[in-house]
Amino acid sequence: MKGTVVFLFSLCCCLSGTQGLVDNQDHKTCCLSDTCSLVKELLSIGEKLGTMGEKMGTMGDNLRLMETRLQTSEKEVEELKKITGGQPKVAFSASLLESGSGNTGPFTTNTPLQYKNVFTNTGSSYNSATGIFTATVKGMYYFRFTMMNNLNSTPNSVVCLTKNGQRLVSVWDTAGTDANDSGSNAVVIPLEVGDNVYVELQANRLLYDDSMNYNTFSGFLLFTM
Repeated sequence: MKGTVVFLFSLCCCLSGTQGLVDNQDHKTCCLSDTCSLVKELLSIGEKLGTMGEKMGTMGDNLRLMETRLQTSEKEVEELKKITGGQPKVAFSASLLESGSGNTGPFTTNTPLQYKNVFTNTGSSYNSATGIFTATVKGMYYFRFTMMNNLNSTPNSVVCLTKNGQRLVSVWDTAGTDANDSGSNAVVIPLEVGDNVYVELQANRLLYDDSMNYNTFSGFLLFTM
C-alpha cells in the first residue's frame, strides 16, 4: 500500500511539472494539485500506520512475555499445592509454665489455663497470653491435653477442654492420698472460623507443674471442610 501511495505521489509531481506548458489547462492543474495533496495525506497516514504497526508488534511481544511469566507462576503455584496438599497448616503445642515450679490456682471462678511455654504455633491460632485457640480455618480438629494434680496430700484437680464456653471432655483427681497422679484426654471436633477452644481449670481447684512440663495443651487441623 505504501508503494502505491509513493507511485501516485510521483505521478502527481510529474503531471504538476508539465502543467505550466499548457495555459488553457488551469482547471486540470487545479485538479492535479488537489490529487497531490490527497496523495501526500495518504502517504502521511501510511507512515503513521507503519509506526502504529511497529508499536503493536512491540505490545504483542510484551503480551507474549507476560503470558510466559504467568504460565511459569501458575506452574510454581501448582508445585506448591503438591507439596502442601493445598491445605492450610494449623498446629500448636504448649506447656503450662515458662520457668519455675508450683501450683496454679485455686481461682474463685472457672479460669482458662494460660500455657506459656509454646513449642510450636504454626498458623498463629493459639494465643499464649489467654490460653485460647481461635480457629481461622473451618475444618475438623484434634485436641489433646494432659494434667498433673497438685502436690497437696489430698488431690484437688479438675480441668476441662472447653469449646465456646461448653465443656467437652475432662480430667480430674479429687480422691486418694497420693500426690503424683496425672491424666490426659483428647477429642476430635469440627470448628467454624472464630470458634474458641481452651483448657479450663475449674473453680477452687489447682494443679502442679515444673520444668518437666506435665501439663500440656496441643491441637492441629485434620482437614478443612
